[in-house]
Amino acid sequence: MEEVMSVLIGIALSATCGFRVFVPLLAVNIGTRAQNADGEPLIELAAGFDWLSSDIAMMVFLVATLFEIGGYYIPWIDNLLDTVASPAAIVAGTVITASFITGMDPWLQWLLGLIAGGSAAGAVQATTVVTRASSTVTTGGLGNPIVASVETSGAFLGSALAILAAPFAIAVFVLLLGCGGWIWWRRRRHKLAEAA
Repeated sequence: MEEVMSVLIGIALSATCGFRVFVPLLAVNIGTRAQNADGEPLIELAAGFDWLSSDIAMMVFLVATLFEIGGYYIPWIDNLLDTVASPAAIVAGTVITASFITGMDPWLQWLLGLIAGGSAAGAVQATTVVTRASSTVTTGGLGNPIVASVETSGAFLGSALAILAAPFAIAVFVLLLGCGGWIWWRRRRHKLAEAA
C-alpha cells in the first residue's frame, strides 16, 4: 500500500506540472527535506533521483519558479510560455512520477512515468492552454492575469495536497479535467452552432 501511495503522490504532483512546471519540482525538493513526526522525510524518492533533493536543484527550481510565475503576468508572453511549457510539463511530469516508482526495472519505471505522469501533466497543461486562449480571445488578454493567478494557486495547492493528501489531490485533478473538457465541449458546440 505504501508503494501505491508513493505512485499516487508522483501522479498528483505530475498533474500540477500542467499548471506550473517548476512549482511541483520545488515541492518535491522541499518534501524530501521536511520531516514527519517520526523524523522521516515526508517523501522518499527512488534510487537515482537524489539530485531532485540537492541544494543546487532547490536553487534552480526556486529561481525558475519565480521567473515562470512572473512571465505569466506579462500579456502575450504568457501564450508564448504555454508553447514552451507544454512539452516541459510532460517531461517534468514524467521525471516526477518516475522518481516515486520503486522496485522496477529502469525502463519500466520511465515508461510508467511517461504514461501516468507525463499524460497527467499534459492533460492539465492542455486545459490551461485552452483556458488561456479563451481568455485572450474574449478579454483581449486583460483576463489572463486572473487565469495566471488561478493556475499558480492550483500549482501550489495541488503540490501541497499531493504531498499531504494524494488521493484528494487525484480527485481534484479529475475534477479539473472534467471542467476543462466541459469548457472545450461548450466552445466546440458554440463554434458549430455559429458555423451552421
